[in-house]
Amino acid sequence: MEHERPKVGIGVAVIRDGKVLLGKRKSPHGNGDWSCTGGHLEFGETWEECAIRETREEAGLMIENVRFGAVTNDIFRETGKHYITIFMVANASPGDPAVLEPDKWERWEWFDWKALPSPLFLPIVNLVARKFDPLDID
Repeated sequence: MEHERPKVGIGVAVIRDGKVLLGKRKSPHGNGDWSCTGGHLEFGETWEECAIRETREEAGLMIENVRFGAVTNDIFRETGKHYITIFMVANASPGDPAVLEPDKWERWEWFDWKALPSPLFLPIVNLVARKFDPLDID
């Protein structure tokens, strides 16, 4: 177990046509779970810059109208990891998502937020438990 201070993650609820982009994870952290694009906040990076970078690196999509959505406190007890996840909401520019990091992602799909797939990555579980809906964020 890591037993260190929490890390800061950025999750990005990418929206198009009333649906949210989720990917099926392949990395050891959350393997098989569905999650938004995102990753670690780098030193000196704004939340918006991280959201744009991670979405481009992972799914090849450009995003716009990037705005704050919510924060979750995610304790992965099985692996001893603890993240503060800052969720940003953004609109997808035209184009189809692509798996650009095949070691981390299996595929990308668009879902209705009220009909999410299973299993969900813990930060998404925590968002849903809070009744968060990215489509309600202007």
